[in-house]
Amino acid sequence: MQITPLNPEDPPSLGDFELLGRIGQGGMGQVFLGESPGGEPAAVKVIKPSVVDSVSRLRFAQEIEVLKTIWGARLAAFLGADAEAEQPWLATEYVDGPDLARHLRTHGPLPSVLTAALGAILAEALSAVHTQGLLHRDLKPANVLLGPNGPKIIDFGLAAFTEASSSLTAPHQVVGTPVCMAPEQAAGVKPLTAAVDVYALGALLLFAATGHYPHEAATPYMVFHLVTDPDTAPDLSGAPDALVPLLTGMLAQNAGDRPSLTEVVQQCRSVIEAQGMKIAQARRRLTAHTAGQRHKAASADASTLSAWPAPVSDAPGTEVTPADLDTPAPFDAPEPSPTVLDAPGPADPTVQDSPGPVPPAPPAQRDPSGGSRREQPAPDRRPPTAPRRPKEATHTLRHSVQARKTAARLRAAYAAKAPF
Repeated sequence: MQITPLNPEDPPSLGDFELLGRIGQGGMGQVFLGESPGGEPAAVKVIKPSVVDSVSRLRFAQEIEVLKTIWGARLAAFLGADAEAEQPWLATEYVDGPDLARHLRTHGPLPSVLTAALGAILAEALSAVHTQGLLHRDLKPANVLLGPNGPKIIDFGLAAFTEASSSLTAPHQVVGTPVCMAPEQAAGVKPLTAAVDVYALGALLLFAATGHYPHEAATPYMVFHLVTDPDTAPDLSGAPDALVPLLTGMLAQNAGDRPSLTEVVQQCRSVIEAQGMKIAQARRRLTAHTAGQRHKAASADASTLSAWPAPVSDAPGTEVTPADLDTPAPFDAPEPSPTVLDAPGPADPTVQDSPGPVPPAPPAQRDPSGGSRREQPAPDRRPPTAPRRPKEATHTLRHSVQARKTAARLRAAYAAKAPF
């Protein structure tokens, strides 16, 4: 996970967490690397002041309640929060690794056995979430972080308590990421069931194995049309033969035809065992693979790096709220933020926060070479123009080893760029 220096206008701390750098940002929020008084590193999410209102506070408070409820080895742990602060914030366990989307864009698809291992790990984690009466509703590659001890699921901002109680979503409103969204979720059907997370996991595994999603098009509305059309089958081109039966079931149009998460785990085990490996071996190989690729990239960067890298246009692994309407392309385009749309109907769909109706989109087209349409990358964010004052040595001594190294690199970066 790339960490960049704090901007001059960034707060030095939120609650008891001192802020050390920027992890990423979305349309409505920012995520910082923070540290507790006891030296525990944390990912601290905050809503941008310009978008703090009653609705964003309610959604933030709901996410906090969800994080207080869930637990599991493959879920980023809740560390603290304050939804009533002037800048609402929450802190979760810091996972030192890239998100799955960024890893795949950099290193390419995973082999079938490692994709199956990833599927078993995430299916088991989601099963624990469902056991606690919750749905994730926005599982996607950007919401899976590849840490040194394996993958972890993050961002429960759209999670719901199986939608049995009142929801912040309007009756005909759709919230989520279209390319990973189940047909019933895209159609605005309520209440939703555990099958929506099964579908999203299937879309994630297809992307991990092939570099593309089940349905891709130029706009989210066109994706919604493809997803909800019962006559349009998901695109499984390029999927390894060993994974096709599993992916076909998980991406079934009818929620009742999809396997349970327990069955997903068993099918993933069968794929792994058919290749002469045990599930524990495949899990270790997955972690070694992702960590090894990361260390190779870090070594290559270290040989040429003269200063701390500037922010990139990649979307962060921890998005905050619905903001972006772009559809992702394989590997080289930013991962989309959740989309807020009215449920598909006879009239043209309208974006909730759009000033007016969206004109009809042109027919979907695919690249003649067989690849999907790629979105344009966002313009590079401008780096901070003024250095922050370095911290006193006596203050730095209380940091953890990891935080001290991070802070030292930040200070060196600023010193290298300072005009005086």
